[in-house]
Amino acid sequence: MATNGSAPRNTATVVLGSQWGDEGKGKIVDQLASEMDMVCRCQGGNNAGHTVVVDGTEYDFHILPSGIVHKHCLAVIGNGVVIHLPQMFEEIEKNEAKGLTHWRENLKISSRAHLVFDMHQDVDGLHEKERETEASCGKKSLGTTKKGIGPTYSSKATRNGLRVCDLLGDFSYFVERYRSLVAHHQRMFPALAVDVDGELERYRQYAERLRPLVVDSISLVSGALAQGKRVLVEGANAVMLDIDFGTYPFVTSSNCSAGGVCTGLGVPPRSIGDVYGVVKAYTTRVGVGPFPTEQLNEIGELLQTRGAEVGVTTGRRRRCGWLDCALLRHSNMVNGYTALAVTKLDILDTLPEVKVGAYYQLDGRRLDHFPASSAELARIEVEYITVPGWQCSTEGVRTFGDLPANAQEYIRTMERLVGVPVKWIGVGKCRDSIIQV
Repeated sequence: MATNGSAPRNTATVVLGSQWGDEGKGKIVDQLASEMDMVCRCQGGNNAGHTVVVDGTEYDFHILPSGIVHKHCLAVIGNGVVIHLPQMFEEIEKNEAKGLTHWRENLKISSRAHLVFDMHQDVDGLHEKERETEASCGKKSLGTTKKGIGPTYSSKATRNGLRVCDLLGDFSYFVERYRSLVAHHQRMFPALAVDVDGELERYRQYAERLRPLVVDSISLVSGALAQGKRVLVEGANAVMLDIDFGTYPFVTSSNCSAGGVCTGLGVPPRSIGDVYGVVKAYTTRVGVGPFPTEQLNEIGELLQTRGAEVGVTTGRRRRCGWLDCALLRHSNMVNGYTALAVTKLDILDTLPEVKVGAYYQLDGRRLDHFPASSAELARIEVEYITVPGWQCSTEGVRTFGDLPANAQEYIRTMERLVGVPVKWIGVGKCRDSIIQV
């Protein structure tokens, strides 16, 4: 027990994507969640995609915390998350058919979370179409998932959004606010068609399905920490997609960094404990935007093919390149990682040599920071370090000492360049294909 009037220092463990997403956070969350009492999402929406394989069954999660596969774990969707109810219930039904039957007891949703409506998704697509039309003037599309995430966060910021508590309260108030929101978007896009009465009836029905799941998540999480419960926070998207610290404007609309845990769950900074960054053994990104270590050649094709680099949410092929440690140093400065979890090391098994992006140069000068400007980032030249390949399978390896010497050196090179120790290494798709260092 703390003394001098201070509160107990029980803390939450945080898992974040340290690159542009798709790092394999779900597997690390799944491993940690087996020892946790509560797993929380704090930001983003169903534009994220986590895959967890349990006893040969593959579960795909987009809005649900992937820790929900554990029957003993409460799964909390925090206030910083934006929720499209039709797709959330569709996701629940698909995973229930695979055996996830305990979700009714385990799933808790914040009353303060904002709602994504179909019209938000339509507006997302209309904005993207506008950008594509303007491409001839030098503008670029952002490559959004068209899931309505940006427009919903925009509604939140302009204070005309609707929250879960609005849906479950006085429905006449919800009706009034919804009609006002539709009118707001139709002023921007006069051709936007919305079946207002149909949508209101649909949401009247959703309200009753949703009601048993809704809680005050701030007091729920705070109470769990005060009781010494083990709490895990599962980041969605990734740090380089953070709206403040990522490659703006080619980013998502939420804070995917450690700071988003505080604002998206209502926990104070001192309640954050270990922060683990998940990093793929190479680098990928979906959509458009600068990518300094991208390999538009046979290396990129090999990584894409061997790594099955197709987005869980979008179905889009991921762009692939060498590991970027300059990016990871920036990611670490923002989040202060306790340790790294490296995934997909086995994808590099066949290469005769492996390169690591060590430093950035701009106009012949080595940079000591990650460029804020995407225009500058597009002009970056990368200084590489070459590590000899190991050219043998690592998939059956379960201890660091049994990894090929060159694979061990690759991991140590990463640690030296980023300044953070590696705690886990993924060498396969299965749940147990993880080396603890």
